[in-house]
Amino acid sequence: MALYDNAAAKDLPLEQDLDLLARLLADTIRAEAGEDTLKRIEAVRELAARFVWEGDSGAADELARTLGDLSDDDTVALARAFGYFSHLSNIAEDLHHNRRRRYHRIQGSKPQRGSLVHSLEDLTARGVPAEAIKNLVASALIAPVLTAHPTEVQRKTLLDCERTIARALTMRDRQALTPEELEENDLALKRVVLTLWQTREIRAFKLTVKDEIENGLSYFRSTFLKQLPRIYIDLEDRLAALTGAPVELPTFMHVGCWIGGDRDGNPNVTPDVTLHAAARQAAVAFDFYFEEATKLEGELSLSSRMIEVADAVRQIAERSPNQPVSRAEEPYRRAMAAIRQRILATAHLLGKFRGEILPFEGAEPYGASTELKADLLAVAESLERHGSALLASGRLRRLIRAVDVFGFHLAPLDMRQHSGVHEKVVAELFERAGLENYLALDEAGRRKVLLRELASPRLLVTPYVDYSEETAKELAILRTAAEVHRKYGAAALPNYIISNAQSVSDLLEVAVLLSEVGLVALAPDTHADLNIIPLFETIPDLRGCDAIVRELFALPQWQQLVAARGGVQEIMLGYSDSNKDGGYLTSNWELYKAEVKLVEVFKAAGVQMRLFHGRGGSVGRGGGPSFDAVLAQPAGSVAGQIRITEQGEIIAAKYSDAEIGRRNLETLLAATLTASFPAATAAEADSPEQLALMEKLSGFAYREYRDLVYATPDFITYFREATPISEIAKLNIGSRPAARKPSNSIADLRAIPWVFSWAQSRLMLPGWYGFGTAIETYRQEKGEAAIEELAALYRDWPFFRVTISNMEMVLAKSDIHLASRYTTLVKDAEVAARIFGRIKAEWRRAVDAVLAITGHKELLGDNPLLARSLKNRLPYLDPLNHMQVDLIQRFREGTRARTCCMRFISPSTASRPACATAGDGPGVFAGLRDRRAGQSPAGLAGSDGSGPSLIHSYSPALAAAREPRWRSSVNP
Repeated sequence: MALYDNAAAKDLPLEQDLDLLARLLADTIRAEAGEDTLKRIEAVRELAARFVWEGDSGAADELARTLGDLSDDDTVALARAFGYFSHLSNIAEDLHHNRRRRYHRIQGSKPQRGSLVHSLEDLTARGVPAEAIKNLVASALIAPVLTAHPTEVQRKTLLDCERTIARALTMRDRQALTPEELEENDLALKRVVLTLWQTREIRAFKLTVKDEIENGLSYFRSTFLKQLPRIYIDLEDRLAALTGAPVELPTFMHVGCWIGGDRDGNPNVTPDVTLHAAARQAAVAFDFYFEEATKLEGELSLSSRMIEVADAVRQIAERSPNQPVSRAEEPYRRAMAAIRQRILATAHLLGKFRGEILPFEGAEPYGASTELKADLLAVAESLERHGSALLASGRLRRLIRAVDVFGFHLAPLDMRQHSGVHEKVVAELFERAGLENYLALDEAGRRKVLLRELASPRLLVTPYVDYSEETAKELAILRTAAEVHRKYGAAALPNYIISNAQSVSDLLEVAVLLSEVGLVALAPDTHADLNIIPLFETIPDLRGCDAIVRELFALPQWQQLVAARGGVQEIMLGYSDSNKDGGYLTSNWELYKAEVKLVEVFKAAGVQMRLFHGRGGSVGRGGGPSFDAVLAQPAGSVAGQIRITEQGEIIAAKYSDAEIGRRNLETLLAATLTASFPAATAAEADSPEQLALMEKLSGFAYREYRDLVYATPDFITYFREATPISEIAKLNIGSRPAARKPSNSIADLRAIPWVFSWAQSRLMLPGWYGFGTAIETYRQEKGEAAIEELAALYRDWPFFRVTISNMEMVLAKSDIHLASRYTTLVKDAEVAARIFGRIKAEWRRAVDAVLAITGHKELLGDNPLLARSLKNRLPYLDPLNHMQVDLIQRFREGTRARTCCMRFISPSTASRPACATAGDGPGVFAGLRDRRAGQSPAGLAGSDGSGPSLIHSYSPALAAAREPRWRSSVNP
């Protein structure tokens, strides 16, 4: 503990971990690639450091020459060295953040902003009664939702290696090891580092949806199954302390999933894949329950000679096919054995996994997870009756809560499809049934016939007619949804999301299709086994969503379906596509306005609203600090109901480490509680003047963005040639195509590779373009008073402050000089000069505007840790950008080794976008400058997607403000 006694020493454990990992990696590179390669890599780093840290312009020219002279092997070695130390550095920093939080808890420091304790203290201090918090939670639904990622690059193999390293470092940190144990720990670390170096970073095969399913499931094993029950228990105990009475909360927070159910633009999501996803999820849940029941069987050795067990437990024990004599006087062990055997029997039916290799010995399967929970509760209640409540409050209590949250399905699976597909399927069903020409009907006509079919018990589908391949597939996957409900329960697949929802008929079409498989009906009895959720994702969609929802609620039939779902209607808002459609400022503003309007529509209809925020990891796709983002939502738009997507590399960033994963889950819960009880000032913050000003600024920004991206001749050519978009689309880093359909249109390109490509070229254009023009135009109109007005808006309005802060991070991580190098990839020099010149001028305007509004002298002026972190990383990022430009050029021209070029252009290590990092430099070699860092500021979760040229891994969102730590111990 002496290490923590003063500020100078607090980061010493981190330095020691990084020294160890740096040494191990350097030794590995020396052994595998040779001393000369190691020296050449260090020479590149020193040149970059001279240019960045010392302003040596000559070093830049020398760096370019050196990089150009590297052999193919040295090029790859350099990229891999920088990338792998990024991984190792992040692991060490994650451990240090955990270490520092543990230290502050031990010392009794004040609760950190974003923690559950801080949120509860804040609410009670504002006079919110504990009973009100309890009541809110009792009807709440909070869910991060895991989605697949078209540009997900992290291999599960590498994640497993990183977890092994993290466990070894944690052991060194928290245990006093003998010399022999320390030697074994060193050897274990050496083995893993060598494994990393000899493992291919990019898959040799195209990723399938089943691979993505397995990747997603790994986070349940490592984090969610264990940590989410602990959060429930923590909240229950804290509310009990506040109310003075025991509190048992219903299930209100879970982790959802799209992987295996999202078929919008992904032809690889088939009925078999969806059923496979449900079965694999169930298998992971059963495996966890089986392990925990086995452990409880070993722990509950209580003898019937010492205690009086309840009859219910005896009855459970007697159900076991095995009754060993050795357990005759141990009723709890026999009961847990019976429960374990029934779990295995159920797994044989529903999920396999252990059921594939272990016999279930004739035990009766559970019919539902509620039956398993009832047995576990019977054990807990019996323990409490004879004074052993303490034994029921540990593993058993956590297992009961896990069964309650995860059921037999593990994660609620969402289905998603494009509205255009539904339209074509319904039209074909009408045609084959001899009904109206559906496509020829106007909106009113479509509503009329859809409501007619929805109310009719007659089916449209007949087995005596052949349907097109697309229609047959859609009908098959709907039947699969019904099968999932029958096998795993309605909670296993509760949501159906409609992409590009633009009318009431888009929702009614889905209702009719679901009625064909018995999942929705109005007659004879109304039931709706799925939420039908419109996704509004373009600027026009966001502007018109309130009218659509108002018209929807005006339909008595829809009101019946909403009532059948508990009076809750969910709406999904798309951040990525709205940004691609209208630019950063307009996207944020239209999303905010849409929420405000929807709050009014729902209130008037007497329906409870749940918003599903389709946020990406990058700021250009809605990312940013999650705690602040939730708090910046309009008053009344949260109210205990919120779902948020967690996409691609963000999942690894937030949930690979169990402690950090718990912290992120807790942050989402804390933010939701705080936002659900807005302070009086927050509820009244949106003045007409603010709204009018934002509307004006958004209009200016929108016109500039649309003019560049959609109206400028040759812009699409510039984009495709000045960024690695073409190379990214060819990589084995996702099961989903980069575009919704083959075309040269930006409108058809998915938002993720759009943002991803701009990040690679160090422009991050989706995170700021248009803002500079908006502010300059307003200053010309209003004069210098405009800046005073905007500065007050930044100071007083959470929405505007978060919008500017996120953009400031993006601008700080962009590099206009390096971006100019990518223009050399554009074949037409005139096109390159014209379009890049416009982008550069707008970048300058945006930077000037942010500095004027915030009052900072430089970007990130209020966040010196993050600013220093970025500066210290540039020597390790800049060379990679230079090399990428050179290698893309060679690759496109077919010169030199195409294999080497593609290997380098590809993301050699996984991206874990945290807002602090434009690329984690490795700094793995002797003589590197030390850059000590303090604690990362709380609440900096999120990303602007500014991954390095190889898209190197960076730390979890809560450990956002990173900086490299090198082997020497010289303080800057």
